[in-house]
Amino acid sequence: MSKATGRKKSRNALLGMTLGLIAAGCAGSQPPIEPVDHVELKRFMGDWYVIASIPTFLEKDAYNAVENYALNDDGSIATTFTFRKGSFDGKKKIYTPTGFVTDTDSNAVWGMRFVWPIKADYRIAYLDEGYSRTIIARNKRDYVWIMARNPTIADSEYDELVRLIDELGYDTSKLRKVPHLW
Repeated sequence: MSKATGRKKSRNALLGMTLGLIAAGCAGSQPPIEPVDHVELKRFMGDWYVIASIPTFLEKDAYNAVENYALNDDGSIATTFTFRKGSFDGKKKIYTPTGFVTDTDSNAVWGMRFVWPIKADYRIAYLDEGYSRTIIARNKRDYVWIMARNPTIADSEYDELVRLIDELGYDTSKLRKVPHLW
């Protein structure tokens, strides 16, 4: 496959995911998910290992998934999402959406743009005091991510985060633990 064909397939996949996120966000009648009261953006930046998720189609078979955030001078958030497709030795996938804080009082509600001009709903629904564990949710309750600063967390911590996701109105049977081997 040529590089141009590969880029076109990646662009089409991102466009499809973005349109799916928008279509999913237009339906539903549950109340909005309340974000955390406040996020110190500089503390939130850096690597977050995806511990589990209700994944998008792009990440359904992800291994060693890591989301990295870096604050840009203009206040936007450079995001790099990397994982191995299908196995620990699978092809490395890299996506680079841009985050935009849409609630500057809390810094906990973002628009995540994969394809211009569309920004998908992205809410920091839980963040522990030490900025070591977080839940990223969406009002549509279609996708959710449990992330941590380390590739593993204690079973009791995981169970508590799953309980919180259940309380947010998600179907937790759809959660998939992301395998990590570092």
